[in-house]
Amino acid sequence: MKYAIVESGGKQYRAVEGGTLEVDRLPVEAGANVKLEQILLLADGESITVGTPVIKDSPVWTTVIEHFKGEKVVIFNYSPKKRIRVKTGHRQSYTRLLVEQIGGSELMKREPVKKAEKVVEVKAEAAKGKVEKPAKTETAASKEKKPAAKAPAKPVKSSAAKSKTAPAKKTDKKPAKAAPKPAAKKTATKKPAAAKK
Repeated sequence: MKYAIVESGGKQYRAVEGGTLEVDRLPVEAGANVKLEQILLLADGESITVGTPVIKDSPVWTTVIEHFKGEKVVIFNYSPKKRIRVKTGHRQSYTRLLVEQIGGSELMKREPVKKAEKVVEVKAEAAKGKVEKPAKTETAASKEKKPAAKAPAKPVKSSAAKSKTAPAKKTDKKPAKAAPKPAAKKTATKKPAAAKK
């Protein structure tokens, strides 16, 4: 299996052809090709090449899939007995890269693999001559000829039982508004003055 250890944004990632990488946000648009040249290690089956510090002429070719944000990180600074409570949050921006090719001077365009059409296998019984009959299918003309099945009749309830269970009919009339109540009259009462000593 061929893979490479690449460096992007001061961090190291393991790149495998056909896989994805989630690196810190890069200033490129979605769909653009990105060439990662900081290759620290290259492994191809049994042979392993270690860079001193990097391997030259073997870049990793990638394509930008999307830009997205990571999970929210909450930072809470707390100092007891000093009334210091500071809560902040952060969401890091990332770029998702699709690893197209490891090594090579240019990106080789590969044609997408076409899916093979599904081949229906014939059972051994059919080969011997025991072919199953296909299920009968109804045509539109035969459907029209068949009479529709009648639904069973529902029992009729008496009008007395019907009036008890039937919900009240809604009317379009709005209920009359009640006349507003007269405001209560305020009476001025004088408090007796406290006796002076």
